[in-house]
Amino acid sequence: MKICIKRSLNAAVGSCLALSAVCWSQTADAQTAGVRAAPLQADPVAASPGGLPPDPVSIWTLQDENASISSARLTDRYYVNGLRLGWTSGTESAPGILAPVARTLWGDGQTRVSFNLTQQIFTPADASAVIPPAGDRPYAGVLLGNFGLQQDTTSSRSTLTLGLGVVGPAALGEEVQNGFHDLIGQGHNNGWGTQLRNEPALQITSGRVWRLDTGHLLGLETQALPEFEAGAGTVRVYALGGLTMRIGQGLDSDYGVARVEPGLSGGDAFRPTRPVAWYVFAGVDGQAVAHDVTLNGNVFQSSQSVKLVPFVGEVEGGLAIMAFGARLTYTQVVQTEEFRHQHGGPHQFGSLALSVRF
Repeated sequence: MKICIKRSLNAAVGSCLALSAVCWSQTADAQTAGVRAAPLQADPVAASPGGLPPDPVSIWTLQDENASISSARLTDRYYVNGLRLGWTSGTESAPGILAPVARTLWGDGQTRVSFNLTQQIFTPADASAVIPPAGDRPYAGVLLGNFGLQQDTTSSRSTLTLGLGVVGPAALGEEVQNGFHDLIGQGHNNGWGTQLRNEPALQITSGRVWRLDTGHLLGLETQALPEFEAGAGTVRVYALGGLTMRIGQGLDSDYGVARVEPGLSGGDAFRPTRPVAWYVFAGVDGQAVAHDVTLNGNVFQSSQSVKLVPFVGEVEGGLAIMAFGARLTYTQVVQTEEFRHQHGGPHQFGSLALSVRF
């Protein structure tokens, strides 16, 4: 009897040990398999180019810059108006042929393409004279279609833009300005007959803005946005460097507000990181200018002209708000003299832009 009990106990203990060994072995195998499988479960954000999640949504933008938005005496003079309609693709929509170009230029990142139609209008200070006095800025209209390539990372946005268009009456500066004056019951500018003559316009522009976190203030995010931009072509030859500081919530939603070039510009593309994102900002930039067709006059024929100032500075400030798939921004710009004997001190204008995600 004792022998039978002893054999039964030994058998039971042996079975338990065997079962424990099997369980431990299966658990260890499962853990090992899990460890081996873990690297295959990559974070979709970290695995995407530039460390950003895909953003297939395109953006439409309507922007207007106008000298009537000013704390100075209201008048149409110098840089009178800049009107821009733009489209920016989502990150999934850029033609495949452009991705290698962007990667060659800037390394890894998310690529977008863009197109915008821009018209800028310039007039002298004396809008009543049929023939503006010597030394006053010429009448000029510039109309450009701009094709852009853009690449984003978590800390920077790089851009390359090709602009093709026209300078002169074909840019419709007179029709837009005097037509709007008719609409609001204001008199015509009389000197458009002296504007720059028709000629083709070509412009290549490249730039980069960096997004640098600078901590928190009063519970709000703060960032610095250093920027460099350069342009060459028949319209302008220039280099620009500047810095924008901003404070708010959801700053990683964009790279700063948009401007009609030249100027500090974070571009149209944005991706809200919270239901409501907002910020206020202030910036300063300096521009070294070698050529400006609206000051130097026509490139391929004679026209009115003035002598440009080779170094121009700007101070700007404003606000941005993003909600319900839209971004509304306002910028007030104060600009130093662009040409010799410019009247009225620093030139001022406001910039209002609405971008909507579709």
